[in-house]
Order: sequence, then C-alpha cells, then structure tokens
Amino acid sequence: MLDKTSNLGHLLPPTYRRLITSWLEEDCPSFDCGGFVVGESQGEARLLGKSKGVVAGVPFFDEVFVQLGCWVEWHVQEGETIDPIKHCATVRGPMRKILLGERVALNILARCSGIATKSSSLVKALRHHGWKGTLAGTRKTTPGFRIVEKYGILVGGADPHRHDLSSMTMLKDNHVWACANKTAGSLTQTPESIASAIPMAVQAAKTAGGFAIKVEVEVRSIEEANAAIGAGADIVMLDNFTSDEVRVAARLLKTGWAAKGKLPGTFLIEVSGGLTEHNAALYACEDVDILSTSSIHQGTGIVDFSLKVSLR
Repeated sequence: MLDKTSNLGHLLPPTYRRLITSWLEEDCPSFDCGGFVVGESQGEARLLGKSKGVVAGVPFFDEVFVQLGCWVEWHVQEGETIDPIKHCATVRGPMRKILLGERVALNILARCSGIATKSSSLVKALRHHGWKGTLAGTRKTTPGFRIVEKYGILVGGADPHRHDLSSMTMLKDNHVWACANKTAGSLTQTPESIASAIPMAVQAAKTAGGFAIKVEVEVRSIEEANAAIGAGADIVMLDNFTSDEVRVAARLLKTGWAAKGKLPGTFLIEVSGGLTEHNAALYACEDVDILSTSSIHQGTGIVDFSLKVSLR
C-alpha cells in the first residue's frame, strides 16, 4: 500500500497535460461570450465541497488552471475525507480564466473523487471482515479518461490493476481459443480442449513478453486453473465462480500446488465477475489474493463541488 504522505501526482506522465489541453479546447471551441462579459480583472474563487467524500484529482484540477494562467491554494490534503460544506481550495487569477476552467476542473475533480470514495469504502469494508488481500479495479475504463479513473482508484487505497494492454498479458477464453485454432485448425470447443490449449497460449505469451511481463489467465474451472499454473502463469483469475465455488477452488489450488513443491506466492489467485460492495466480502477468503471489480470506477457517483467567486 502506498504511504499516505506520497505525492501520487509524481506518478503522472507528461501526456496528461495534453489531455487537459484537449478538454479545455473541447469545452470552448469558439467564442467565450461569458468570459468577454467578465474581462481580465484579477479575482479569486472558493472551491467548496458540497457532499461527503474523499478528495482526489488535485493534479488535474491544478493543471487546468495552470494552463489558464491561474494558481490554486489547497486547504485540504488529497485523500482526505471531507464533510459538506468544506472550503477545499482557493483559485486566484484573471476572472475570465477562472470561469473558463471552472466546469472542466470541477468535472474532473467530482468524478475522480467519486471513484476514490467508492474505492476507499470497499477497501475498508473488506478490511473490516479481516481480509488482507488486494482490491483492484479493471480495464473497463472510459476512453480518454482512463488515467483519471486509475488515479482515483489509487487515492482511494485500491490497486489500479493493469493500466493498458501492454502492462500485463491477460489471456481470456477468446485468446486461448483463438491461439488453439491458429495452431491446430478448426477445433470443437469443449472444457477439455480449452484446458489443453492453455499451456500453448501461456508459453507463447511468455516468449513474446519475456521475463518482465506477467501472464494472467482467465479460467472457468479448476482444470483450466491447474493447466495455467502448470504452464507457468503468474496469476489465475477465477471468473464468474460463485462464492462457495471460489472458496473450494482456491483452497484446492493452493494446497494442491504446495504439495507439489510450489512455494507460496509462486502464483496468485484473482477473483472477478459481478463483484460489488454488496457481495465482495463473500468472496474474500484466505486463499484469494486479489478481488477485482469495475464497480469501484464504472458507474460510480460523484463528490459534489462548486466554485464560488469571492465578493470583495
């Protein structure tokens, strides 16, 4: 787990600034008549937190106003849980520019904070049940907004999972089956044939990715999981198992491979498929290392913020 004092903004690549530029351009592609009315007089606005939640997205909020020639003074820390109504920050600069960046900055902050809040809530709930494993997001992110969503997950104390297709090789059933058909021609898809095709796919992935890229295999049965582990997969994902099936399968896999001499930690067991804040704890057991769910970043609510011009 990242230290709470860590500046997560230091993780961001330079490319995020280009995203901010494109979002500002999208929001004002032509004349800014409202800004024309306001003019260039210097002023300030207060950022108010209007609902309870975890503050996240500070670097993105700051960059919006940096690009517009303004500056932000924060009165809360990123990752802090706020209650309404909280004066979170003060933005200073030309009033026209403050109002030009207002909606873009607030949209980013509200969404990122909503994700951090949902992530934090589920992490705390799982810890309350005594589970010490890793809660992770998924790659079901919004195109063009992925870096903000992954950042919000991190601020909330969860694991972002793989950031893109190049971060880790995940072999899903379609990958395994397509690999088998490429090699052997048209095959009848059966549980046995899929399990027999997994080692071929794993070895091909390891050859292409080398030692630096982990390989994860999505499996639908203990037989498929054993085939993946035997082929050297780093992670097996038990996909759409019931909670009872997860407990049985994870125990059999851990004890079975330990008896064959595989040391603890040689492979990890991930569980995914339909996990939410309402049922995740049912899947959290000693033999499960990772619970992954898109519910902490897909379709989450927001933390409500507003920017109010200070009258002098």
